[in-house]
Amino acid sequence: MDSGTASGPSGPESPVPAGHALTAEEHAEYLRLQRAARVRHRRLRRLGASVLLVLTLVLAPLAVVAVWVHDTVADTDRYVQTVAPLASEPAVQNALVNRLTDRVVSQVDVQAVTSSLTKVLADNGAPRRVVDAAGELTGPLRSALRSVVHRVVHRVVTSDVFEQAWVAGNRRAQSSVVGMLTGEGQGALRAKGDTVQLDIGVVIDQVQKRLVDAGFKHASAIPQIDRSVTLFQTEKLHKAQNAMRLLDILGVWVPVLALVAAVAAVWTAPGHRLMLMVTALGVGFMMVVLLVALVVVRRVYLDSVPPATLPPDAAAAIFDTFVRFLRDSVRTLIVVSLITALAAWLYGPSRAARAVRSAAQKGTTAAGRELSGVGVRTGHFGQWLAVHRSWTTGVIIGAGVLSLVLWNHPTVGAVVLVLVLVVVVLAVAAVLSAATGPMSDRVNRSVP
Repeated sequence: MDSGTASGPSGPESPVPAGHALTAEEHAEYLRLQRAARVRHRRLRRLGASVLLVLTLVLAPLAVVAVWVHDTVADTDRYVQTVAPLASEPAVQNALVNRLTDRVVSQVDVQAVTSSLTKVLADNGAPRRVVDAAGELTGPLRSALRSVVHRVVHRVVTSDVFEQAWVAGNRRAQSSVVGMLTGEGQGALRAKGDTVQLDIGVVIDQVQKRLVDAGFKHASAIPQIDRSVTLFQTEKLHKAQNAMRLLDILGVWVPVLALVAAVAAVWTAPGHRLMLMVTALGVGFMMVVLLVALVVVRRVYLDSVPPATLPPDAAAAIFDTFVRFLRDSVRTLIVVSLITALAAWLYGPSRAARAVRSAAQKGTTAAGRELSGVGVRTGHFGQWLAVHRSWTTGVIIGAGVLSLVLWNHPTVGAVVLVLVLVVVVLAVAAVLSAATGPMSDRVNRSVP
């Protein structure tokens, strides 16, 4: 092009620069370059949206875990709410009862008791048969002792007193959980070498008191150094602690980055609605992957705890109790992702989506006309709703989203409740907009 065209055309439909008219060839070249620029721009937007989408999918599971660590471990009330059910879990109770019974019985030297009894009988001239029979009392005495101790310990562990002591002890120990996960500090839950141990001193104190009151003075001799139960044993504990430290540092920023990346991906993509569907379905898929990962981690955890250290059913109960809120959050996000993708699809141009929208509009319009026919008319308010239908729809949906954001740990039930309320409010607004009276038909025809 010559210098006369350097100033560019005034618009795509009238490419006439000041002082010079483009030839047909120049006009064609201009349109070609304009189309090429649009193609390059769309390609760059698709590339940027794709990168942001991948970043969103990578950050999504990390964000969920980071929020769970922060809310469940770092928050005392949430932590106590998490571990409280363990006090009434039968598998955990049985493991504690058996462990404490073994430790109490081991402090009583039954063999020494029977030996002393045999010696006393022999020294006092008891018949040989009686002396021999006294020497055989070791087994029955140990069995009777174990039975009595087991009954007392079981009564303590299954009592309300134990549940209250368990909750109070875990509330005091919450800071030690954070210390265990970060490798700093010691407390009720602590990392020792390649093991994670739970201090059950609160339980032992209750058992000691009950046994001493029942006449078993040897119960007070339970050693202070043997008051823990191994919950987890792995050579990779140090790596897990490093990961927890990183999540603790990034716990606030990872969810924000994931949300920003998702919004940016939708905004950058040429097709916002399509990218919203892809992002929602992608996040839902990553949540399913996270659920599968939890199943794998559960299997690794159960394999890492020897049965002699902790029975498999007790180990499974402990793991399931600790991660149950994480699983709930993941399931909630799966439901939210599916609802978001469905909503984006309903606003699309497909025949099925148009049919659904048409059926909904016909239904609300018919209901509005029925109300108008019986004298219930919304007048100017209904006309305003009809004219601003897109705006009011966005406000209603936004209010539903905001309620979920402000909801403290929303569950699947909470999501379904909010969804039902949003749909009901949208339907009511549509009915009111169609119940304006004589102006109803004209207003409805003016709304696209």
